[in-house]
Amino acid sequence: MTTHNYDVDYFVIGGGSGGVRSARIASQLGAKVAISEEFQYGGTCVVRGCVPKKLMVYASHFSEMFQDSKGFGWEFEEPNFSWQALIEGKNHEISRLSSVYEKNLLTSDVRVFKGHTSLIDAHTVQIEGESISIVTAKYILIATGGKPALPSIPGIEYAISSNEVFYLQKQPKNILIVGAGYIALEFAGIFHGLGSRVRVIHRGQDILGASFDADVRKHLKEELTNKGIQFELSCELERIEKNDEGKFSVFFKDGRNSQHQIDQVMFATGRIPNTKHLNLEQTGVNLSKNGAVEVNAYGKSSIDSIYAVGDVSSRVALTPVAIREGNAVAQTLFGKEAVTVDLSQVPSAVFTQPPIGTVGLTEQQALELYKEIDIYEAHFKALKSALSNRLDKVYMKLLVDVKTQQVVGAHMIGDEAPEIIQAIAIAIRMGATKQDFDATIAIHPTVAEELVTMKTAIRKCLE
Repeated sequence: MTTHNYDVDYFVIGGGSGGVRSARIASQLGAKVAISEEFQYGGTCVVRGCVPKKLMVYASHFSEMFQDSKGFGWEFEEPNFSWQALIEGKNHEISRLSSVYEKNLLTSDVRVFKGHTSLIDAHTVQIEGESISIVTAKYILIATGGKPALPSIPGIEYAISSNEVFYLQKQPKNILIVGAGYIALEFAGIFHGLGSRVRVIHRGQDILGASFDADVRKHLKEELTNKGIQFELSCELERIEKNDEGKFSVFFKDGRNSQHQIDQVMFATGRIPNTKHLNLEQTGVNLSKNGAVEVNAYGKSSIDSIYAVGDVSSRVALTPVAIREGNAVAQTLFGKEAVTVDLSQVPSAVFTQPPIGTVGLTEQQALELYKEIDIYEAHFKALKSALSNRLDKVYMKLLVDVKTQQVVGAHMIGDEAPEIIQAIAIAIRMGATKQDFDATIAIHPTVAEELVTMKTAIRKCLE
């Protein structure tokens, strides 16, 4: 299939979930494919993101589970936690998964490179690994993901990001987390659950961002505060200092009291597309203000031979989206017809403690699209908490377009919320109405049954 002018039909830069999927599908469709990765195959999600983070979330749950079990009659000595054992187990699993990714590429007849890759022109890449290789390709896919964004403040070299947090040699007993987005709050829960003292500072006035429903943000902050996580909002860091004992002090721009004897400072203040050092500009690829590759609905950049998927592109930064996009680009270029990915109903989860599951519109977004919406809510203490005396409350919210009665948004905070919302996302994507929810028999006793037993709207909102 390869055009004789090129070494390969398709060259993928980036061995993460989106890039690997695209490379494998393209090869299965008969294309001659090569791929390069600078760090470990598997990308951010597998190596320094979703998977290791979720393993650490699981580990941090046990402290509450041990305490809860006493209310159900269990007796045992106080448990001990080993940070080293957790990190070693996590490293072993990540290495296994990374090797599986690379093996799957090889068995799919994809040529694999390791090293930093940059573009020479719209059809040529240079890989700098153990040696320098130059490869020409009919099409090039940019799938290099994103990286943590760090501010330029004095002492920033003493801080860690979500990249380094997975490789700490010892557990910080007193950690300051800068930022209040989903990554910051997930790690706040992890360290709190493992027994660390956690403080979160954020320059904004609220946690998470406008992409999350305001009631979800409010409820989550209450839950995290009740657990003992400390928040300081409208607060911006000015500098970090390190003392002779290896501890850190932080100082604030507004002159409020500085904080000292901190074991670790972690920044989780957003991520930026990983396009630097790719030489994209010299090929004529248009980049957005934050460095993302601007693409159309088919993932094509401003240059016909160059495509982009995943966090490096200008669309939704979620691993499952990157996988779908990678598949679609391969099908478009080497399949029988052009394929796009519908991003109108993308479910998502935040693995805070308690976790969030959400799909569809927020209340604010719904009010911008519909003349009138009904809002259904439920706040309740789950049966699981009855004997443990835990204060946690589940929160659920449904948004319904009054005219069509379609459920246009579903939001939940509580144990297993991500698992529950995955199924709800199917119903919402299919256009389920509130009457469909009401007609569904509840499974009792479960938390999820509340989604089909909320019969009366708590309020009605007009545009």
